[in-house]
Amino acid sequence: MIRFWLFLHLLGFTMWLGGGLASMVAGIAGKREGREGLGAIARSQSAAYKAIIAPGAIFSVLSGLMLTFSVMGGGGEMGSSAWLGVMQGAGVLGALLVLLIGLPTAAKLARLDPVGQGAQYFDELRSRQRLVASISGTLALVALVAGAMVR
Repeated sequence: MIRFWLFLHLLGFTMWLGGGLASMVAGIAGKREGREGLGAIARSQSAAYKAIIAPGAIFSVLSGLMLTFSVMGGGGEMGSSAWLGVMQGAGVLGALLVLLIGLPTAAKLARLDPVGQGAQYFDELRSRQRLVASISGTLALVALVAGAMVR
């Protein structure tokens, strides 16, 4: 059963980081677009959050919890690893940022018109999204490095 949870953990992590990188590339490419094109970019980033990034973060955290319970229950020596604690802490914190701030912000951005009356609010939300995505992506990378250091 541990192999199933490990597969789900790696799949979720790949979805989370891959979707985040795709969203980042779309945002960088959007700097060359006019205001009218920003709405399409925000909608595509919102779709990535809903379909890839958020489910990947959920899969990673839930399967990580199951793996932790398996390791702790089996009396394994990895249970006391500092790297394991760093991986768990950074992963959970990054996933919470994605789920509690990143996903709702992306959904709001997808509904706003970047040109109309809500243009200033659109820009504020884009700044928030950029900051949250950067922090959660960095935490995910810290978790990845720490996970590689466990063994």
